[in-house]
Amino acid sequence: MVHCELLIDGFFVGGPCDQSVGKQVVRAPFDNAILGTAAEGGLSELKACVDAAHSAYQSWRESPRHLRQALLRRIAALVREREAELVELLTLEVGKPIVWSRGEVARLALTFDYAADILGTYGLEAIPVDTDARGEGLRCTVERFPIGVIFCIVPYNWPYNLTAHKLAPALASGNTVVVKPSPLAPLSTLTLMRLIHEAGCPPGVVNAWNGPPALAQRLLVEDPRIRMLSFTGSVAVGWKLKELLPDRRVLLELGGDASAIVHGDADLEWAAARSIAGGFGYAGQICISIQHVLVQSSIYDAMRSRLIAATESCRYGEPLDEATVCGPMISNEAADRVQQMIDEAVGAGATIIAGGGRQGRLLRPVLLENVQPGTRLAHEEVFGPVLTLSRYETIDEAIVRVNESPYGIQTGIFTHSLAVAERAFRRLDVGGVIVNDYPTLRFDNMPYGGNKRSGFGREGVRYAMDEMTESKTMLVRPR
Repeated sequence: MVHCELLIDGFFVGGPCDQSVGKQVVRAPFDNAILGTAAEGGLSELKACVDAAHSAYQSWRESPRHLRQALLRRIAALVREREAELVELLTLEVGKPIVWSRGEVARLALTFDYAADILGTYGLEAIPVDTDARGEGLRCTVERFPIGVIFCIVPYNWPYNLTAHKLAPALASGNTVVVKPSPLAPLSTLTLMRLIHEAGCPPGVVNAWNGPPALAQRLLVEDPRIRMLSFTGSVAVGWKLKELLPDRRVLLELGGDASAIVHGDADLEWAAARSIAGGFGYAGQICISIQHVLVQSSIYDAMRSRLIAATESCRYGEPLDEATVCGPMISNEAADRVQQMIDEAVGAGATIIAGGGRQGRLLRPVLLENVQPGTRLAHEEVFGPVLTLSRYETIDEAIVRVNESPYGIQTGIFTHSLAVAERAFRRLDVGGVIVNDYPTLRFDNMPYGGNKRSGFGREGVRYAMDEMTESKTMLVRPR
């Protein structure tokens, strides 16, 4: 049994014997076993978190870079020391297959290391102003400064690494933080908060609060000391929060219905294998999980047969099994929603050509053909182990179809043609184009984010640091 407390100003609140705050029982999505409890605070605890972050800001803002680097390195080292513990908790709490969990924990450590690396060169540049005759003899420097308290709302699906993508750049750039974990996965995120505290994070610099989303929204609106919201989650909630915070910085990482385009010259075995991994891995509960596979007509039948065979053989079930690709959905409600979208598509004329079926929260991976444009599966994020298959004639047709989506995080394109890849890169309205791999591929030091309804701003450690800082110019005329 795991019990996790809130972290407020360097103190842990809500231990097993502490009756001052509530307790949330956390169950495993695979078998509904009780994993532990998480402290659940109210408005007073949330305000205390913001108070602590605000009080700690000035000293952390002025801390030398080598101290911030040292903290980030210690966090990365502790993550690696406790890899087995972190991997097991993650696998049990969110049902993530253990191979994927190991990957997330490895990336978690890397993300903090990247932030430490970037501090060596980040945030100070010289601008030549003598390109204008008035600037002869003058010196211009531009430095980036932190903005203050950042409120971070984290989703359930990557409770370690998506927390790190908010915390690592915030700590590196001199900001202080309040973290709100997902109610569907509080144990993993709160465990990471304890690890950061044990690494020597000063009191108040990082605070963690678990509680009702409505209270978080209320305080965000009411407390101007919160200078920025970094939110990863649903499209509807993200854009609503942005509307409520017109005078604050907001960074949104939201949903998508990513496509993989398989052109006529592609390596079909590789494209099929990566489409299965990108569509069904972790039950498709990834915002850049493949939802649509678009295949050029000349290779459609060959690709179709490969995808059918791979779907039928895709391992699903127990997330602790090393061979499992697709684990359970996070909740019964999530499984219901995905099954309803599949049933609606079939009712409108789609055909299941491989897989399908349900046992509680466990959905067997499914491949559908002839999904009609008006159905939800065609234009809404499914966030489940579902692939749709369709054909196209020209690359421009495929690009148009991808661009018709209201979302746009990343698109994958499989081709040996540099001209086709370049055309897709120039014309696709997405945040990233992945050539010869699935759109689910992300490296933690590259810019990451969505266009259109998929997001606002960019993550990726250095790029998030840009979002969390502001530039200040110093122009000097020596005398």
